Amino acid sequence: MSGSAKDCVALFLLLLPFLLYQEVEGKPVIGGCDLFQGRWLADTSYPLYDVSTCPFIEKQFDCVGNGRPDKLYLRYRWQPSGCDLPRFNGEEFLRQFRGKSIMFVGDSLSLNQWQSLACMLHKFVPQANYTITRIGGLSKFIFLEYSLEIMFSRNAFLVDIISTELGRVLKLDSIESARAWKGIDVLIFNSWHWWLHTGRKQPWDLVEEGEETYKDMNRLLAFEKGLRTWAKWVDQNVDPSKTKVFFQGVSPDHSDGKLWGEAGGDCGGKTWMLGGPEYPGGPHPAEQTVERVLEGMLNPVYLLNITTLSQLRIDGHPSVYGFGGHRGMDCSHWCLAGVPDTWNHLFYAALGLPNNDNDHHL
Repeated sequence: MSGSAKDCVALFLLLLPFLLYQEVEGKPVIGGCDLFQGRWLADTSYPLYDVSTCPFIEKQFDCVGNGRPDKLYLRYRWQPSGCDLPRFNGEEFLRQFRGKSIMFVGDSLSLNQWQSLACMLHKFVPQANYTITRIGGLSKFIFLEYSLEIMFSRNAFLVDIISTELGRVLKLDSIESARAWKGIDVLIFNSWHWWLHTGRKQPWDLVEEGEETYKDMNRLLAFEKGLRTWAKWVDQNVDPSKTKVFFQGVSPDHSDGKLWGEAGGDCGGKTWMLGGPEYPGGPHPAEQTVERVLEGMLNPVYLLNITTLSQLRIDGHPSVYGFGGHRGMDCSHWCLAGVPDTWNHLFYAALGLPNNDNDHHL
């Protein structure tokens, strides 16, 4: 081989990592691989942080602190089928987002992810000063030295619920609460679980769309109508050159063992995960609805498609080691450290931070 040919080969090998990283329809892929297709692998370097050193963790997510005896659920790493995830680097994250704002908007699954990200970053800068404030439905975690605000806005439906003489009305085509989302650098939305609540847990009495009012409605249909109102707002009010928008995807509930072949079971006592790569219960209908709505949007919204990879983790929930203790069974939220750390690892990869490429991050 000639000298010039050897130089070309050497240059190609040097540039290969950068050539492999690209975006397809706004979604970062590495070597053409889908970051959300893969498998869970045991990894003794996990978890990404020791929850006992995260002083602001919510008790409902602190499964170890609440007495969970098994630890294998902490030791899994997500491995995409055709590539490796970039290693999470909290210091790089903080540097790149100095002076920026990140807001999680949604229900307590967004709270789960918000807490996870705060713990992951705190692990890298444990001596950094921070403040936590909570006013109404808005919680703010601020890394003072970096002027970085990471917020959680509790908004389970994204669309509005208002009080009237007739009762509490869920307005599928009203989204006045979205005013709080303007001017944020990164928005991460989530909704689904509260659309299923009935009885005392249902926070509305009537459903309204346009001039029509209903006592009830098919919940999946109502979810899609509300989501389309949200999508219209994003298309009309978000400047993609200034704000990146993510949708968290639908986090699965593991209350019904029939979905994975265990009649009468739930997440209680589960110390193993499902083998995969597909979930025995099939695709999640709400996740399919999210994908359909996002595909019809004008503005690019990145789907953190965490549904399938989370469906496999029947072992990752607090079960009796959550907020209610042994009086309750929580198969909806997730232990921390745990599965939401992987959601944030994928979020990190989607931002493209390790490449120091201004086309991939704010």
